[in-house]
Amino acid sequence: MPKENRTRGRREEKKLKRKRERGEDEAGTPKKQKSQDPAAEQEFIGIQDAEAAVEQEWAGDSMGGVEGEEDGEGGTAERPFYGLLSDEEQEYFRHADELLEVNNFDTPEDRSLFLANVYCEAEGKELKLACSQSCSRLMERLILLSTLDQKKKLFGVFSGNFPHLVQHRFASHCCETLFIQSAEAVTEELTSSVPEMKDGEVYVSMENLFLYTLNELEGRMTSLVTDRFASHTLRVLLVILAGRQIEITSHQSLLKSKKKEKVTISGLDTELARIAQSLRTVPSSFTYAIEKITADIIETMDESFIKVLATHPTGNPTLQLLLELELSTKSSTPQRKTLLSTLLPDDLAMLNSQSQVFINGLIYDPIGSRLLETLVTYTPGKLFKSIYRSTFKDRIPNLARNEIAAYVVIKVLNRLSKEDLRECLEQITPHISGLIDRQRTVVVKTLLERCHVRGIDTNSLTQMISTAYGSDPENRLLKMACIDKMDVLTTALFPPSEPDTEKTAPQMPKPTPTQMHGSYLAQCMLKIPGPPQDLIQESLLALPPETLQILALWTPTSHILQAALLPFSSTPNQTFRRKLINTFTTTTPHFPSPLLALASSTSGTHVLDSLLNSSGTLLSLIERLATTLCTHENELRESFTGRIVWRNWSLDLFKRRRGEWVKKIQSGAPENMGADGEKNKSFKASVKGGKLGRGAAKNAHKTTGAARKTAIEIARERFAEGKRAKENGTEERTVDSKANGRKGIREKRSKIESITA
Repeated sequence: MPKENRTRGRREEKKLKRKRERGEDEAGTPKKQKSQDPAAEQEFIGIQDAEAAVEQEWAGDSMGGVEGEEDGEGGTAERPFYGLLSDEEQEYFRHADELLEVNNFDTPEDRSLFLANVYCEAEGKELKLACSQSCSRLMERLILLSTLDQKKKLFGVFSGNFPHLVQHRFASHCCETLFIQSAEAVTEELTSSVPEMKDGEVYVSMENLFLYTLNELEGRMTSLVTDRFASHTLRVLLVILAGRQIEITSHQSLLKSKKKEKVTISGLDTELARIAQSLRTVPSSFTYAIEKITADIIETMDESFIKVLATHPTGNPTLQLLLELELSTKSSTPQRKTLLSTLLPDDLAMLNSQSQVFINGLIYDPIGSRLLETLVTYTPGKLFKSIYRSTFKDRIPNLARNEIAAYVVIKVLNRLSKEDLRECLEQITPHISGLIDRQRTVVVKTLLERCHVRGIDTNSLTQMISTAYGSDPENRLLKMACIDKMDVLTTALFPPSEPDTEKTAPQMPKPTPTQMHGSYLAQCMLKIPGPPQDLIQESLLALPPETLQILALWTPTSHILQAALLPFSSTPNQTFRRKLINTFTTTTPHFPSPLLALASSTSGTHVLDSLLNSSGTLLSLIERLATTLCTHENELRESFTGRIVWRNWSLDLFKRRRGEWVKKIQSGAPENMGADGEKNKSFKASVKGGKLGRGAAKNAHKTTGAARKTAIEIARERFAEGKRAKENGTEERTVDSKANGRKGIREKRSKIESITA
């Protein structure tokens, strides 16, 4: 495969230069013929310059045997050359790729028929397609749409070539897609019966196909771990063997390169995401396979090489994943030597021990610190305490200030006990101003969250945050969001008009990482009742209405407003929310119609959706907002974001059946939800049991946080309760007295009627 010219290539260039100076013959070996000089072979390793050049380079160099690779026994093995597609074949497959990408078939049967024709045309050319730069995308899309039998057939075609394919720049992506799309079939076959096969056919389960693939890769793990392309495929294979979710945030940086092209099919993205995000049950043989891979790596690599992988750009992610699987998966058989014991062979409490030196070397390393994060997150509790006391306990304020070590500190804070966390809080609190000046707000955010979870007082920490951002509440939130000047946002929204230029849509500046981190800190403080929440609410109310309306249109600050508008069952914030909502109805010079401006912006629509989460005493205010939006019906229906707002607010229902709209809004209001996200069951149970009297039922919303009930709702509940009690023979005295009273009235009426008669 193409590689950069390393030291050996430079030495060869000097050697050729000396030959030219001596007048020797410098004729080289033909490119597609096997070279007898291993050093001379390096001269022909090319780098892509254009699509045609890349196609030829990969066909000749990577797959034609010009470049050798190490086999399992330390020798060299030639990579096979699978051939090139003709011009007519390339044109046909490119056209088929375009049709599959659009996925504009009338019926699923038409698509299946087209797939069958493409497979028929590609028979015998599968390896050529996988290794082709222009047609490998077609192979990926074919795999995405293939049936189970077609995937098994591809496994059979690739069988015997997996070691070469996973190291190929384009074929490795095809292997990844095949593994991911076949993972779900392993789980399905565990519970399904063996299908009947035709005469002469042999049933092969998907589990066995994966195991056959691993057998091919066995003995080559040392080279695959550090290979530029094979390492990604190996990580995908490990995640599948473990039954983990593939498309989750914690695995994104481990499995995919940032430069990886996403091959998709129109209308099929949702189904692919469901498959990638689902947890799977895997057979016990897969767990054993992971242990076997780990054992092979430990046996074939010495301790020093494994520790070098910790700081290797390509080997580090694979080592992270192997270590995570080792620490989080229960081993079927006790192993003598593990990756953890290889990396940390002795006691951490000993001064200058190998383990202590190794960890200290990872803290400030941009690559090695990620392995240390994995160690801190997944190590057993006893070992974590040893790591914390020997490395972090006395140095945590200094480590939190470092750009790289701060992320390791975050993982440490997430695992600390209440006592250790209180000690850390006392150490870090005096340095809050320095952390904020260095933009280490993620550490401050994590410290606030963990103190809230552990039940530790955060008053002193909140005071230090307030001091660091200034005592002026109007500028505090702007400093937290790293907005130096509001003029920048104002100019972006309302650029100066020039007569010669066409009017374009406003482009807000792209947020920086520090601005996003400041927004995360503000959102975190809004979720913590008490001083942290009050600090941000005070800052929001101190801002002018026009400033708040501008902030609602910018992504980082719009998230702050969304978090501020959410009601909390533990801390009633209706007064604050009413004041904040009123600012979005205040007209300003730049915003004559603030709600229309919000509905015309992507970020503003999310703020409007957050306003729907208000009910109870704020319902009248929400109705007023809905009425205002209805006055701009034409403008809303003409814009894409406006139509989203119209649908989310159910404004058609609001215009035609106001009562149903009110019930719909009230039923979906989070104010009826408890802190854990479930509806307040205690209030309903108490009403059902008849434990609330007239006054208690009216005032129940004050103590339970539920929406206040109307008089007719309370009367209906009492009538239903009385009916149930009467059926059970346990009617209360109040009900009996009312019934007796009605009976006496009827008797008096009958007497009067008899007298008059």
